[in-house]
This record gives sequence, structure tokens and C-alpha cells, in this order.
Amino acid sequence: MYNRCNRRQAITRLHLVLSATIFWIFCFSLVGTGLTASAAEMSEIQQRGYLNVAVKDNLRPLGFKDANGNLQGLEIDLAKLLAVDLVGKAEAVKFQPVANRDRLSVVLDKKVDFAIARVTATESRARIVSFSVPYYLDGTVLVTKDASVQQLSDLSKQKIAVLNNSSTIAKVRYYLPNAELVAVDSYQEAREGIENNTATAFAADASVLSGWVQQYPQYRLLPTKLSTEPLSVVMPKGLQYDELRRNVNQAIARYLEKGWLQQRSQYWGLP
Repeated sequence: MYNRCNRRQAITRLHLVLSATIFWIFCFSLVGTGLTASAAEMSEIQQRGYLNVAVKDNLRPLGFKDANGNLQGLEIDLAKLLAVDLVGKAEAVKFQPVANRDRLSVVLDKKVDFAIARVTATESRARIVSFSVPYYLDGTVLVTKDASVQQLSDLSKQKIAVLNNSSTIAKVRYYLPNAELVAVDSYQEAREGIENNTATAFAADASVLSGWVQQYPQYRLLPTKLSTEPLSVVMPKGLQYDELRRNVNQAIARYLEKGWLQQRSQYWGLP
């Protein structure tokens, strides 16, 4: 059984790596195609001397406000480093906090140059905006406070909370077909379910649940990701934005190659 478990984990890791690689190729193939968006061109950005970037301000550990009201997080760090590469200094960035529903529209409506706001690169979204090389591979993970649960198989016949109508449901059913899924309408309801013992674990995105365990240290994440979902910078389409997209992609590629993104992800507690 131990060997079968190892083989399954190896196959899972290979699947995640292949999925990520295919998606990177897909992202690059979309650059410069489709509808024309509205945002500043690279020459305009350099002339004015700063970036306008849409971010989250309520999503630890990607983008959130610290006790002093200052923006912190992986996506904030990434925006500042891009400001260094694109306009010469980390302080040359104006942050525009956005709600989830506005993450694409602010780019299309010329309110920001690009968005770094926990946007998953998908085929449908790629029809109207361009995506950068992924800066973080998000995915479905499980959180629990049950000390007896150490690995995925320990949940094979347990109750697992999932958000209503989320894509997480199919992923959990695939890996844990005998588990009992408990539908919830919010993260708060999921936590209440675990506290009340109506669920043993909760399945959701790693980028969100990482903040959960930082806020509630009695919880922990299981080490296995059930999916791979690339988080990317949202940029406008159109040939006039080729230089902007190229500069952003080249910069992120360097951050990946040098290990900076991995180091910062680990610093912020992301799996």
C-alpha cells in the first residue's frame, strides 16, 4: 500500500507540473491577440514615472493591510519589484485596492496599468485580457485541526466542507470519492462546521487557506494540492501593449529563475 501511495503521489505531482507547463505555453500564445483594451503604454508609464496597479487589500497573505494600515503581501512585493524594473524604484507604484468583481474591468477601463489581485488565468478570461507568466501556482488544498489527519487518505471517509457551487467540489470527489461533502456558503460557515464537528476538514484555494492558518494557528494545511491554478498579472491586449507585456513577462521569468518568487512565497507562508 505504501508503494501504491507513493506512485499515486508521483503521478499527481507529474500531472500538476504538466498542467502548469501547458498553461504557460497557452498564456504566451495569447499575447497580442484578441480584443483591444485600454491602459497606459510602456512609454507613457516611463514618462510619468510610476505604475498604477490594482491589488487586494483584504486577502492575507497576498495583499492585506498590516496593523499600521500599510499594504503587505506577496502580490504587493511583486508590484514593488516590477516598479523597480519598469520605472526604476520600488516606491514608484500607486496601489488601487479592488473588489473581486472589478479585477479585470479596471484594466479594460484604463483605471490601472495592470492588476495583481489573485486572478487565476483561465481560457475564458484570456479572451479579453492578457496574462503574464504565472507568479504563483495556486490550487485546492485542505485545512483541518484534527491531529489524526496527517495525509489525504486519512480523509477518505470523513466529512469535508466545500463552498456551494465551487469548482473545488469536483476535485475533492475525484481524489476522495468516498468522503461526505458538506456544502457551506462561506469560509466562516466552514470554520464553524469544523469547530462544531460537523466537518473534519475544509477544501478551498491554498492562497486563501494560507491566511486562514496564519489567523487561526490551531489549523494546518495538508501538504497535497488537488489542482494547479496559475495566478498571473492581468494586462491589456493590443499590439500597442507588447512592450509592457514583454517587460512584465521577462521580469517575472527572472524572479522565477533566481528563486525570488519561491522565497517570497515561503516567507508569506504559501505552500
